[in-house]
Amino acid sequence: MDKNTYRHTAYQMIRLVRCALTGRTPDREWTKSLDLPVLFEVCENHILTACAAYALEAAGIHDPQFTEAKAKAIRKNILLDAERRAILARLEQSQIWYMPLKGALLKDWYPKLGMRQMSDNDILYDGRYRERVRDILLERGFICDHFGKGPNDAYLKEPVYNFEMHHHLFLEANVGGFHSYYENVKDRLLKDEENAFGYHFRPEDFYLYMTAHEYKHFASGGTGVRSLADTYVFIQKYGDILDWDYLHTELEKMNLTDYEQQNRELAMKLFSCARLSEEEKQRLDYYILSGTYGNLKNHVENRVQEMGKGSKAKYILQRLFPSAAHLKSIWPFFYRHKWLLPILWIYRPIYGLIFNRKMLINELRYLWRTNV
Repeated sequence: MDKNTYRHTAYQMIRLVRCALTGRTPDREWTKSLDLPVLFEVCENHILTACAAYALEAAGIHDPQFTEAKAKAIRKNILLDAERRAILARLEQSQIWYMPLKGALLKDWYPKLGMRQMSDNDILYDGRYRERVRDILLERGFICDHFGKGPNDAYLKEPVYNFEMHHHLFLEANVGGFHSYYENVKDRLLKDEENAFGYHFRPEDFYLYMTAHEYKHFASGGTGVRSLADTYVFIQKYGDILDWDYLHTELEKMNLTDYEQQNRELAMKLFSCARLSEEEKQRLDYYILSGTYGNLKNHVENRVQEMGKGSKAKYILQRLFPSAAHLKSIWPFFYRHKWLLPILWIYRPIYGLIFNRKMLINELRYLWRTNV
């Protein structure tokens, strides 16, 4: 699909999502003109298929692909909820404090079940008990996808269960530098009333974390239209009661003041059918062409521009010889045993050439085309 077709279809997707979020019925004649297979592809890229399906059905369009995607989203939400409750019950029994994160709560603030599709469930917990938590998940039939690398450990189980168990919210190597802000995150949490070891963010801190998490993706490989829908849904629910003085103070500490304002204003305009400025249209274009979790092209271009003069050479050197922060986060063994670093320097390029050759070639192509 060429870029113009993709962009045009994304605007159609946004119109449908706007209807779903605001309870309006799309124009029936307009919906009949939609190229549903192309629309489905774009919606899948932004994980907004179920949301669009609700709007299409309201207009009398019952496309098999959209209907099936909506049914799967509803089923997955129900299954993930049940499994999360079981995991949290085990954490309670083990006296390990915990907090469900972002999407697990956000989905319940969308107008209808399944409208906010879930890829996984994220849970923050007391990182001193990583081995015990691994045992709990393995006892429940999960396979450990990765352990000991990054801010979370990932667990998978058929048919649809994907849980990321976070001992930290951000890495030192992450874009934005939020690791230090959230290093003692438990100090920012409020105790649940209905259990012994569960915690939650107050609305302001939930929004700060949501914004920081989105910015991490936005400034790296990009983030999609669903993140704007999340912002809209959150502001619709809590906007009138938020302590904006506190938010502005904290956003300034996090260097997120401009991003938050631009992101929020774009989200509110987009789903309130307000006219966008040319600058906002350009910003929206970045979301549209990024897809849900960003892309390699954006990642390369953003990193190169960050580095300034001589940035392409710096980029290559950093990819070949990772920083101390990256080592600490992703390769902790080599961070602790730095005398073995030459092995890593040889291993990573060879591994990339053998198993990630296509991605590596694309990365080099994007790097070559970047105008810095």
